[in-house]
Amino acid sequence: MSALTTSNENTKPRGGRPQSYDLILRIQRYDPEGGRRWLQEYRLEAGRILRFVDVFRKINDELDPTLAWNSSCEHAQCGTCAVRVNGKPLLACELLVENAVAHWGGTTFLVEPISVASVVRDLVVDLAEAYGRVEAVKPYLITPAPGKNQGQEYQVAPGDMEAYLEATRCNNCFCCADACPSSHKGFLGPNAVMASVVRLLDPREEGRQERLKQLYSEPGVYRCHTALACTFVCPKEIDVAHFIALAKQGGFSKK
Repeated sequence: MSALTTSNENTKPRGGRPQSYDLILRIQRYDPEGGRRWLQEYRLEAGRILRFVDVFRKINDELDPTLAWNSSCEHAQCGTCAVRVNGKPLLACELLVENAVAHWGGTTFLVEPISVASVVRDLVVDLAEAYGRVEAVKPYLITPAPGKNQGQEYQVAPGDMEAYLEATRCNNCFCCADACPSSHKGFLGPNAVMASVVRLLDPREEGRQERLKQLYSEPGVYRCHTALACTFVCPKEIDVAHFIALAKQGGFSKK
């Protein structure tokens, strides 16, 4: 594709920081109709505080309307814009152009879909397929304990909730599953295991034996190699490996 015209005014440093960058995005494409896969290069100028979702939109508007990518909230809450940039899974709505340039020390980026599910088109993957792993661990109360006051909500004490509150920030973006070296070898995946561990730490859960049976099954926690990649790439900065370690240690006490 042809490059956009670069404006000297836009690229002139102000306060020592350029206002825009001339980017090269090499994006993995996939056409399901023809079954064709190829790497396509886009050259464009992008402002320093544009997010990568904005860059994708700019490509659609100015270079190629056929490029397919996924997003929804664009506030790092839904996880649907997860892609791989230079091999690292991340949320495209969180990655600023200037931060990407600083982190990788250049303006050329390889952008690929995450690898946890079949590719639908270009950067879009089948999230329903990916969610199959999460659904397998039953990320809900299997057998809710009755509340102390019948007919009223079961209130969890702040001290009990503190043990798993961090994990509830997970938005199932599957960045951890993409980075995990065990996810592609039959492992349930870091986010799926964490979803089950959260319920084991929840004092309202009485279906513990069923949950433990799933966690320690063939695709369960013992397939984890403790690479810590899950924690390293988590956009919500959750220590995912910590919750998987709890499952490996066992001994979830009934409170």
